[in-house]
Amino acid sequence: MSTDNLPQSPEQPPRKPRVAVVFGGRSSEHGISVVTAGAVLKAIDRTKYDVLPIGITRDGRWALTADEPERMAITERRTPSVDELAESGEGGVVLPVDPTNREVVYGESGSVPKVLGEIDVVFPVLHGPYGEDGTLQGMLELSGVPYVGSGVLASAVGQDKEYMKRVFTSFGLTVGPYVVIRPREWESDESAARKKIVDFAGEHGWPLFVKPARAGSSIGITKVDDLSGMDEAIAEAQRHDPKILVEAALRGREIECGVLEFEDGPRASVPAEIPPPDAHAYYDFEAKYIDSTPGLVPAPLTPEETAEVQKLAVDAFEAASCEGLVRADFFLTDDGEFVINEINTMPGFTPISMYPQMWRASGVEYGELVDRLIQAAMRRSTGLR
Repeated sequence: MSTDNLPQSPEQPPRKPRVAVVFGGRSSEHGISVVTAGAVLKAIDRTKYDVLPIGITRDGRWALTADEPERMAITERRTPSVDELAESGEGGVVLPVDPTNREVVYGESGSVPKVLGEIDVVFPVLHGPYGEDGTLQGMLELSGVPYVGSGVLASAVGQDKEYMKRVFTSFGLTVGPYVVIRPREWESDESAARKKIVDFAGEHGWPLFVKPARAGSSIGITKVDDLSGMDEAIAEAQRHDPKILVEAALRGREIECGVLEFEDGPRASVPAEIPPPDAHAYYDFEAKYIDSTPGLVPAPLTPEETAEVQKLAVDAFEAASCEGLVRADFFLTDDGEFVINEINTMPGFTPISMYPQMWRASGVEYGELVDRLIQAAMRRSTGLR
């Protein structure tokens, strides 16, 4: 029997991939994560993707938020928060934990849970612990959901400045002098821990930089010019992380370089230089995000210096087994040597941040940058790779 004359069901248009943008989080970088999310939400091509914004409050609740990027900006020198954007003060979003099911569910106390639909990829724009450090990445691996950026190992290495430096050294990259004070050292013998820092200062001189070992956005960092400022600097770093890092000051220029995963592998952007900010002792959080201290893009380097730092940035990306994107930060010392300071596996990603600026100068506009990261995530499988 022929079916040619029977009524045909209209073909359903293919579903667009759904991107869950996850932001906020429990770290001290909560506010800048919200700002980054606003920029990403504004840039995602809605003709290609459906978008689901999911905010994590400061106390760890996963909240459904409105898709309103204009509310996610810094206003009057104040960063926004997920609590201000959440559609409910009680409801929670639950991501799938079963690799065979990618449905996201939203529920409120006393109400029937609501299925929000399947997600195809997560774009985590979380900075710091509980998001950038491999914890979220591990959950997504268990769920079988692809995600933007580095995997569990690279994210953890990129968050912990001590082990980052150990990995780089093992791959032949040059790092500056540093000493680590772990929580147990401080708790068991505080005087011995202080002596460790004093001895380090005696060997390398002042100033020193005291940092939380596992934080970013220059939060909790203090430049210390002599021993009198050490206690306050240690206390400030320990407010953000019980493990602290003390680094010797390096004389030279601050140079940054972006790495982005293309179809044929990672490539480096043109580098940028961070000149010393006039109103700040160094390139701290306020200089970066509040006062928006401008960088020099591209950096005024020789062609040979540019090629070298680009190679080193890709080397660092590969050494830590990174994926998707990385910003690599260097010092070009007065004797002409590039010393790697750190990498960021989820760098500042607002349109005025250095990473997007470097890629814009390299011919990749912000919208294309966001799209390339989503596409790179969707090309990869979860699990061992």
